[in-house]
Amino acid sequence: MTEVSSLTGRLLVAAPALADPNFDRAVVLLLDHDEEGSLGVVLNRPTPVGVADILASWAGLTGEPDVVFQGGPVSLDSALGVAVIPGDEGPLGWRRVYGAIGLVDLEAPPELLAAALGSLRIFAGYAGWGPGQLEAELSEGAWYVVESEPGDVSSPRPEGLWRAVLRRQRSELAMVATYPDDPSLN
Repeated sequence: MTEVSSLTGRLLVAAPALADPNFDRAVVLLLDHDEEGSLGVVLNRPTPVGVADILASWAGLTGEPDVVFQGGPVSLDSALGVAVIPGDEGPLGWRRVYGAIGLVDLEAPPELLAAALGSLRIFAGYAGWGPGQLEAELSEGAWYVVESEPGDVSSPRPEGLWRAVLRRQRSELAMVATYPDDPSLN
């Protein structure tokens, strides 16, 4: 078995040619990546469901838009909280994933984390890949791997995140941001 270099904390940005409708123009934050597989959340799929409708106690702590995001096609009936907490130490109920980004224990009382939260997003479901599956998709050119920034988790304009992440790259990837939604209309 080949050793997997961890991509935890990085973003997967869907290539324009990625045919899977679950990931069309998706920006995925990888929360875990090792030889056993990968798990992440899609950062730019807001739903019409308000956080208050399913997790009322957390609703006042989420940023705009204050809706639940579809984290991916797997386990849509489960919720994940991803938060940015600046500083070296995080509060009880939060586990650091990468840099200032971490997972929130949604079973914990919100007041344990409220004072420390920089931002919070709630996701229904997640994106998952089995061992070697993501590596195969990467070798096929389905995804671009780029560095994440803490503000990506709480972007107030999630519909523009795909273009914004590509545009900030210091390479030819910045040009991909100009790729039309429907190339047949060119």
